[in-house]
Amino acid sequence: MKKSDMEKKKAMKLAGNMRPAGTGAPFGQDAAVTLDRRDQRKLDQAAGLVPFAVKLHSDLVAQLQAVAQARAIGMNEVVAELLLKALADQPK
Repeated sequence: MKKSDMEKKKAMKLAGNMRPAGTGAPFGQDAAVTLDRRDQRKLDQAAGLVPFAVKLHSDLVAQLQAVAQARAIGMNEVVAELLLKALADQPK
């Protein structure tokens, strides 16, 4: 590594350290609780949720996103609702 590259990295590190830390929540408001992946996975498992990956065409995903955005709910809820409805409509 060149000396100039090392100096650039040092400068970037110093600039990053000089940035102010994020401010807390305004008075009277609770700070948003952020969970790490492990904690989120434990909560999902406790709720009986299982990760289920599928590959869909981009136009179908865009339609799902539009429905989720219009109804102000998450993609998981939209997909679960549509799957339940489609499975209920299937002849037995």
